[in-house]
Amino acid sequence: MSWLDQLERELDARLSAFLRSNPNQERLFQDQHLKDRAEALKRQRIQLQAEADVQRQQLLDLAADVRAWRDRMNRAKGAGAADLAARASNHLDGLMQQGRHLWSDLDDLGRRFSEVDQQLARLSDEEAKASRPVDLDKDWALFEAEQELKNLRRRHGLDP
Repeated sequence: MSWLDQLERELDARLSAFLRSNPNQERLFQDQHLKDRAEALKRQRIQLQAEADVQRQQLLDLAADVRAWRDRMNRAKGAGAADLAARASNHLDGLMQQGRHLWSDLDDLGRRFSEVDQQLARLSDEEAKASRPVDLDKDWALFEAEQELKNLRRRHGLDP
């Protein structure tokens, strides 16, 4: 084991001990981790959306090329230029294969986009669950303090 691995293990152990002895800091650390993860997922979502936009435009451009080459092939057939029509047909087949590949890539992007959305939803749920106990603890402490203040006022005759 290298000294770097030992140092990393030692620092992890110290951080864990610090967080165990300081629950508020651990909560802040976890909250920050959730926020960082959410930001990374949002950036990934934006990147996937941009990639999908590029792929859609490529598909639209390819569709225009397919129409043009189909027209050329039909014109060559109509004019009796069988060799030229066959070459155009081969080129058209290549364009169609390219289109199938682009559709497949776009489908993959859609699946990845859905996965990122699901991860963001789960993360949002985690953030909501994580914030509830802290808010509940604060609300409970405030309630108890208000109750104690009312009791003190009653004992000292300050509250009717």
